[in-house]
Amino acid sequence: MSIADMVQKMIDDLNETMADAVKSDKGNNAAMTRVRKAMQAAKGAAQDVRMQISSIRNG
Repeated sequence: MSIADMVQKMIDDLNETMADAVKSDKGNNAAMTRVRKAMQAAKGAAQDVRMQISSIRNG
């Protein structure tokens, strides 16, 4: 998977999380949990992108 594809997937996943983020702002605890889970997944995906870039740079 290309770096651009990885970043686009992160963007798509975060856009899908927006509805739960709005619900979280209104105090919905279940939505807060889903947002936290999505943020953890985004953190992992960002690390994967970083590792991919590093492996390309370092050959």
